[in-house]
Amino acid sequence: MDSFTRLFEKYMFAIIPCTLLLGFVLSKQLIAYTNWIPYLFAFVTFVMGIGCGRQHVQGVLKKPLPVLLTLVLAHVIAPLLAYELGTLLFGAGSPYTIGLVLFTAIPLGVSSVLWVGMSSGNVALALALVIVDSAISPFVVPGLIEWLFGASIQFDTLGMIRDLMLIIVVPTILGMVVYELSRGQFKRWSAPITQPLSKLCFAGVVLLNAAAIAPQLSALKGDLLLVIPSVLITVALCYGLGYVCSGILRAKGRELPVTLAYTSGMRNISVGMVIAMGYFSPQTAVPVVLGIMLQQPMATLQYSVFQRVEAYRSRQRLKEANYIKGD
Repeated sequence: MDSFTRLFEKYMFAIIPCTLLLGFVLSKQLIAYTNWIPYLFAFVTFVMGIGCGRQHVQGVLKKPLPVLLTLVLAHVIAPLLAYELGTLLFGAGSPYTIGLVLFTAIPLGVSSVLWVGMSSGNVALALALVIVDSAISPFVVPGLIEWLFGASIQFDTLGMIRDLMLIIVVPTILGMVVYELSRGQFKRWSAPITQPLSKLCFAGVVLLNAAAIAPQLSALKGDLLLVIPSVLITVALCYGLGYVCSGILRAKGRELPVTLAYTSGMRNISVGMVIAMGYFSPQTAVPVVLGIMLQQPMATLQYSVFQRVEAYRSRQRLKEANYIKGD
């Protein structure tokens, strides 16, 4: 089971887009099972919670500046930039503009923790950021939509808050309670079952959401030539804001830039798809769906860049050391 989890994480950049395509192709067969989505997602969130306890959150809150700055950049600056981009390309009230903003408003992605770990970042900081952001998401997501679009669109704000509480906050708190009661041991005991199962549930959420949106995609083909570049720009902006954050904090080394770049760049797209399909038109979900397809390959590209930069810095340090010895 450990090997399955490692393989899934290693090839997630390819698995998720392929899962999306499979959902589109098998839409007729799968669409009857879309009511499973909230339960599958709640389990994924619970498994995330069992890896984090009170001390993780307390440790981060002792140094709150990286957390606060990341959340401001991710959920204030990024939505404003997405809104301006969408307004420029599609108009202020367009479903595509709402979709771009929704992409930036949804919680930071759990998968960012995996990439932070693989890139030698600060896993504890990344996990705590995701936990804190997930906890405030029932208020952040509807609040941002209301702030930027106001009376121009109609959606059930209280219903959205309730759903976000049920699929994110409650399972996360339950997971953290289990962590505390087991003193962190439950994750290790249960990992052979919960880890691969959570990966399958995550893929299932993507698969079923793709099946739900597939019937509307055929009518939107003409718009995709403009929507795809807009989503690519938005995803790139989200990653770039992580570098801005580490620059403001004057971070030394690669740990903080790696951590903030991945956490600010990756969004919990499953939440975005659930909210987009549940409260808005199918067109609104299109940028969110495309975000899934683009953010994992972009994470792979970023990983490659980090590795090349680190290799370059190592060569430079070696040259400097040799130069000093020569003197």
